[in-house]
Amino acid sequence: MSKGQAVTNEAGLHAWAVLLSAHATLVERIEAALAAAELPPLAWYDVLWALERAEGGQLRMRELAQAVVLSRSNLTRLVDRLEAAGLTARAACADDRRGAYAVITATGREMRKRMWPSYRREIETLFAGHLTQKEATTLGELLMKVLRAVRGA
Repeated sequence: MSKGQAVTNEAGLHAWAVLLSAHATLVERIEAALAAAELPPLAWYDVLWALERAEGGQLRMRELAQAVVLSRSNLTRLVDRLEAAGLTARAACADDRRGAYAVITATGREMRKRMWPSYRREIETLFAGHLTQKEATTLGELLMKVLRAVRGA
C-alpha cells in the first residue's frame, strides 16, 4: 500500500466514524422530537413511507426489509406493532403460500402524513440547515456513489 492509499484509507475510516456518529445523534434527536409531539417512532414512519410509495401500497416482507434496512426478524415484530395499531395489514401472496404482503391502511397513510411535519422540521433544523445547497448536493452524490457500489456488489 502506498503512502497516498494509507492517507485515503485513514480519511475513509474517519468519514465512516463521523457518519455513524452523526446518524446516531440525528436519529436520537428526531426520535425525541417525535415522542415530544406524541407521535410514533421514526421506524414506524420509515415503514409507512416505504409502503405508501410502493405500487398498490404494499410490499412483500423481504422487499420491505430491504427498503427500510431492518433485519427480517426486527421488521416482523415492527409490522406486528403497526398492524396492532391499525396502520398496516397483512395480505397473503397469491403466488407463494408462505409469502405475505405488508399493506398500508388508510389510517397508516394518515399517521404518516401527521408525522411528516415534525420529521421534516427536525431534518431541516438538525441537518439540512447546516449545509449549503452545494454541500447538500455533494453529500447526497457521494453517499449515492457508495450506495450504488455496495448494492452492485
